[in-house]
This record gives sequence, structure tokens and C-alpha cells, in this order.
Amino acid sequence: MPDLATLAPLIGFLLAVGAFAGVLAGLLGVGGGIVLVPAFYYVFQVLGYDGANIMQVCVATSLATIVVTSWRSVKAHAAKGAVDWDVLRGWGPGIAIGAALGVMVATRLRSETLTAIFAVLALIVATYMALSKPHWRIAPEMPRGGRRYAYSPAVGFASVLMGIGGGSFGVPLMTLHGVPIHRAVATAAGFGMLIAVPAVILFLVLPADGVLPPYTVGLVNLPAFVVIVAMTVLTAPLGAKLAHAMDPAPLKRAFAVFLFLVALNMLRKALF
Repeated sequence: MPDLATLAPLIGFLLAVGAFAGVLAGLLGVGGGIVLVPAFYYVFQVLGYDGANIMQVCVATSLATIVVTSWRSVKAHAAKGAVDWDVLRGWGPGIAIGAALGVMVATRLRSETLTAIFAVLALIVATYMALSKPHWRIAPEMPRGGRRYAYSPAVGFASVLMGIGGGSFGVPLMTLHGVPIHRAVATAAGFGMLIAVPAVILFLVLPADGVLPPYTVGLVNLPAFVVIVAMTVLTAPLGAKLAHAMDPAPLKRAFAVFLFLVALNMLRKALF
């Protein structure tokens, strides 16, 4: 086990990341997982854990925190009447199925491959966040019928491969189909639970290979989960409150630049 001098700054780092992730989940609807996965990846590597399934541990642990963060965020948004429950009911089954399929694929990939997938998808998300305009629309209402049955599993599947809630894909999908931004952010918090709950159940029971960080159950690292959740339960409602009180566009573009750099660094580590 690493000594206290090594662990203390890493725990402090995770506490700060957890606070930041909670605010992001409520404020931008991008899901805290998009910063948690790179943070876990960094911490586990510093501690000397870089085995065959280390990226899977990062993804699974991130999704475990999202169960709690999304629940807190949904409650805060629902109190303001911003959650579209009809969308959650209609899209829920497909998202959950896609999430389960994502787990099955993620556990069969090499850690480097999953890291590269995360990086590429994060680059796409960052580019959209940086360039998108509020008036962009591709349809006046949410997809129905066959398109909904195709889109909803895709949201769950891609989100699990990144270890994120549904906001990074759900918010753009909803706003491009005429849903107001605040309602899209609130409803996407519900996507997070639909993705994370079935995914985490599977990650907890599926076998893992290689040397994993201590106190890892299945592929979920319990110490990292506890440290992050201790902060996100406090800051997710703050992010939701800020989302209804300010224009998040400037922060969104600044975060896009940050995410772009993080994704490039992870892609470099995966490929070289």
C-alpha cells in the first residue's frame, strides 16, 4: 500500500475533482464522469496500478458515483419543475438496454482501446460544446417511433464506454430537437440514473483480470467512490441552482477547451 505522504495529496485531488464534477453535473448537464474518468486514470497510474482492466475500473467507478450524483441532481431540478418525465419514461428502456450492452463490450476491450474510445468521444463532445449555438435545431420535437428506438440505446451505449451520465449526449440531442436548455439539462440528469444503475450492477458482478487497486469490488473501486460521492452530494444541487440563475454558455466553452486538452492527453497515452 502507498504511504500517507503519497495518498494524502491524491485524496485531496479527488475531493477537489468531486466538488467540480458535482457542479458540472448540475450546471452544464455534461455529467461529472467526463472529468472523473481522467482523474481516476491519473490517480491509479500514480499509485502504480496500470493493468489490463484499469480503464474499466475508472469507467465503472465513475458510473457508480453518477448513481448518487444524478439522483441528487434530479431531485434538485424536479423541485423546480424542470424535469420532463415523459421523455424519461419513453427513452428509459432503450437507454438502459444500451447501457447494459456497453458494459458487455467495455469488459472485453483492452484498457488502451477503451482509453482511446473515451478520448475520441470526449473530443467530439468538446468540439460540439465549443462550436454549438443555442438556435441550432434539426427537428421541432424529440424523435419518436423507430428513431427513438435507435437513438436511446446509442445514448446508453456510448455513455457507458465513457463512464459518464447521459448529459454529454442527451443535452445536445434534446436541444437539437427543440427542448429548452434548462429542461434538457434537468432531464439529462435522469438519463444518468438510467445509464448508471444497470451498468454498475453488471460491473459489480462481472469478473476482472489483472492487479486492481485495493478494495475494488468487481470493477468498482470503493475508496474512490466514497471520496467522490462525499463531495458530489454537496455540490450537485449547487450546480442545479446555478443552472437556473445564470447563463452557462461562457463556462461551457471554457470547459470545452479543458476537455479537449484532457482528451488529447489520454489519446496520447493510449496510442504511444
